[in-house]
Amino acid sequence: MRISEETLENFTISYPLDRLAPLERVLFIDIETTGFAARSSYLYLIGCAYYLAGKWHTIQWMAESYEQEAHILKAFFSFAKSYRYLIHFNGNNFDLPFIMQKCEQLSLPYRFDNFQGIDLYKRIAPYKFFLKLPNCKQKTLEQFLGIDRKDVFSGGELIGIYHDYVKNPSEFSENALFLHNADDLKGMLETLPMLTYYDLFNQPVKTKKVQANSYKDAAGHRRRELLITIGLDTPLPIPIATNASGCFFRGEGTQCTIKVPIYEEELKYFYSNYHDYYYLPSEDVALHKSVAGFVDRAHRIPASAANCYTRKTACYLPQWDIVFEPFFKREYKSRELFFELTDEMKRDRQAFSKYASHVLSVMASSY
Repeated sequence: MRISEETLENFTISYPLDRLAPLERVLFIDIETTGFAARSSYLYLIGCAYYLAGKWHTIQWMAESYEQEAHILKAFFSFAKSYRYLIHFNGNNFDLPFIMQKCEQLSLPYRFDNFQGIDLYKRIAPYKFFLKLPNCKQKTLEQFLGIDRKDVFSGGELIGIYHDYVKNPSEFSENALFLHNADDLKGMLETLPMLTYYDLFNQPVKTKKVQANSYKDAAGHRRRELLITIGLDTPLPIPIATNASGCFFRGEGTQCTIKVPIYEEELKYFYSNYHDYYYLPSEDVALHKSVAGFVDRAHRIPASAANCYTRKTACYLPQWDIVFEPFFKREYKSRELFFELTDEMKRDRQAFSKYASHVLSVMASSY
């Protein structure tokens, strides 16, 4: 078994990882295998990154032969027992199940029950389209952030290199195998700022400023929009701008702006208990039976769900679920929902934070 250890001098990460867990209890893990199925392939390298005495370090265990799988597993679990949090990239789907299957195959008594896992892939993948990423592979995230690798081989290419190494060990092969895994470990550390995008959608929104803006569209028509400025605790590593669901988002540094159209029109509020109402066709309005009972029967009919409404002209904002009530619609069967931008709401910063969170969630899921 070969062991490689390195101290990452002058290495810092720009994301407050201690927000997730105490740094001294965190262990990053990445493995290298000769295939995807544990039963028919070999686990030949386990690498970890950890924080100690104010610096980041890496440690790697590599099997010099196929028979040394148990050796590197024992070394890893012996080292990992003092840690509580395992951070990985898609490890829930590959690394951890592969290790567990290998332990079962080799009759080793190890489990991950005492660890709490943090899967970076699962936190970032839901927002790949919002971020306009072609996929959510680790190398794609590294390229998005402008991170350069020393390693030039893919994981697939290294399988052949490892098989050759077992038959005929060489310094070149050994260095290539260690370097690829080391770059994966450092890449995980360097892509941690991607979690600021996760935080954008999952941490409480802090509204800093709200204002209405007027403009003319391409046809020369006057339009209005709501501008919500929100602040972030941690700066976004890369500025982003995107459109979705008729809204616009731009984020740079610790400040983001959301633009939402304001609709100035007549909309309808539909009463749910329409059996208690009459509809007045000549006036296009529904009145409660306690009032409409005095209306001539020739001018009223029993209300239905589709005509049991009252009309109101006001300024409205769109919503995609019933977040604010009362909610308004253009027609009964319309799926578009709105709520009134009242004077009371204009003074409610907390309500706008709630609305901004709603808009962000809709934009992220619209792709």
